[in-house]
Amino acid sequence: MEKDLIVIGGGPGGYVAAIRAAQLGAKVVLIDEDKLGGTCLNRGCIPTKAFFKNAQVINTINSAEEFGISTGDFSFDMKMVQERKEDIVERLRGGIQQLLKANGVECVQGRGRLIDSRSVEVVSSLGNKETLDAKNILIATGSLPTMLPIPGMELPKVMTSNEVLELDRIPKSMVIIGGGVVGIEFAGIFHSFGTEVTVLEYLPHILPTMDEEIVRRLTMLLKRRGIKIETSIEVKEVCRRGEEGLVVKALGKKGEAELLGETVLVSAGRTINIDGLNLYETGIKYDRKGIIVDEKFRTSLPSVYAIGDVIGGQMLAHVASEEGIAAVENMLGHDAGINYDDVPSCVFSFPEIAAVGLTEQEAKKRNIPYLVSKFPFGANGKALTMGESDGLVKVIGEKDTGKIIGAHILGPHASDLIHEAALAVENGLTANDIGKTVHAHPTLGEAFLEAALGIDNKAIHLAPPKVK
Repeated sequence: MEKDLIVIGGGPGGYVAAIRAAQLGAKVVLIDEDKLGGTCLNRGCIPTKAFFKNAQVINTINSAEEFGISTGDFSFDMKMVQERKEDIVERLRGGIQQLLKANGVECVQGRGRLIDSRSVEVVSSLGNKETLDAKNILIATGSLPTMLPIPGMELPKVMTSNEVLELDRIPKSMVIIGGGVVGIEFAGIFHSFGTEVTVLEYLPHILPTMDEEIVRRLTMLLKRRGIKIETSIEVKEVCRRGEEGLVVKALGKKGEAELLGETVLVSAGRTINIDGLNLYETGIKYDRKGIIVDEKFRTSLPSVYAIGDVIGGQMLAHVASEEGIAAVENMLGHDAGINYDDVPSCVFSFPEIAAVGLTEQEAKKRNIPYLVSKFPFGANGKALTMGESDGLVKVIGEKDTGKIIGAHILGPHASDLIHEAALAVENGLTANDIGKTVHAHPTLGEAFLEAALGIDNKAIHLAPPKVK
């Protein structure tokens, strides 16, 4: 029986799209060659956050005396850490399988290859082939870690995020090439595990897409914790030096440098996963950034759509999910789109970063007159009781209207707090709208309230601005 939709890829873009299409009455088949959940569930977001929690617990134990608690020595079992991580992943993967089944989505394991605009050949792990037909096809094959084109990438203990999540012991030292989100998250995690960490970033500062002020503050805090960070430095080669381990040769502001590490983690971005899809032969246009789509997520081949990391853009799991929903709604006769300015992003560092909307730099580029208000967690009662008072909430408001156009949080539970700001940005809420919403006390959310009120100089727990 011909299906309404074939989805190639079972990650957070593909499986969500498949479920939404089924909800709209479509007959759907989902093809995935690996494990359901894609990179996010199996080798990315979820395993990393499992490690992050382990690191949080260690940090809490190490600061226990601040709360009047003596813990003494404690042990750390990496085998149990891995077992816990795998248990979480398997439970979530099983949940996805049940959701797909409950929605009537047929799942086929194998590698999908486009034949034309309505047909996909599936090759199983045993080499068996079958052809599936559908009215529409959705490509959601995601991305892969990028390996740098420099000597030494093939050496043992030079790894990507895939391999580092499988470590069975904690390395004494680690050099991380790349100061983006992945690199900074692993830097914090392994530093908490007891690893000596050095981060190398080619650009002038880490986390280049984030608000510059927030990044400067985070960099200072990471260095204070003992994480070494070198920016404006170019890696030239990785080589082995006897029993000392790996040596990363680089060229930085101070000239040539050699950095020693037991392991090297390459976190230099991600590359679109298009190998074997037969894009060129079927006439689907793409470039090195990704498959080219229009505002409806249609490719250059009629009835073939693409979403998620494979089209470039913001390579985030929740973006892939939203694009998947929008794509199937469009192909099934609805009208859907995404406001990319309202996509929250999070960095699970210590402390966390979360952001939504415009940075100051972006507001300037768009010639938007703006106001900035900041509220420190050091003045928030809940943060002080938690012993996590580093950081601040920074709100950017449109000068003429008071609309909140951006928010940037550095501090405890930033990834949870950002959603109120996302709601404000998406719905054009003003600082006054936030001020009229009662916030419970004592909570971390009060920091966002005070920062928003500061746009109109109405913050209660901030000193009034000095009159020049």
